[in-house]
Amino acid sequence: MTPLSPAKARALIAQGAMPVDIRPPDEFARGRVPGAVNVPVDCLDGLAAIAAPAVVFHCRSGARTAAHRARLDAAAPCPAYLLDGGLDAWRRAGLPVEADAGAPLELMRQVQLVAGALILLGVGLGFLVAPAWFALAAFVGAGLMMAGATGWCGMARLLAVMPWNRPAAGTGA
Repeated sequence: MTPLSPAKARALIAQGAMPVDIRPPDEFARGRVPGAVNVPVDCLDGLAAIAAPAVVFHCRSGARTAAHRARLDAAAPCPAYLLDGGLDAWRRAGLPVEADAGAPLELMRQVQLVAGALILLGVGLGFLVAPAWFALAAFVGAGLMMAGATGWCGMARLLAVMPWNRPAAGTGA
């Protein structure tokens, strides 16, 4: 697959190419190339339904598309290209981005914020109140280690069902 600069990708999209965002839906909801469809990298069978003369794959920085280049090329039903530098490069080029400012932060960013806050809280309380509070920091650290080793994150599962991460009633999302 040929990497394209944001300007060349925009020109190809203007000629009918379909921008395909391979990020998870929570990241896609925060911002995307106008007109992009969301086909997460773990759901590439959804590409078969795309009827376009070409596709331009992208992610946030270009790292995921580069890492999955062979899989994306094999799954594409038509000529495929990569947006060099991803959505970040698209933004830096001053090109328009569809954004939903009301969408919650990406789930992994929420996990990072909550885990960091709990670790700081545990360490702070361990020094200021009682050493037993250090166990909170150790527990969160152990959970992060387990998530990294197994790919299963209890905190992400818990955050995913929080009210701010659920679609509003009647939106159909």
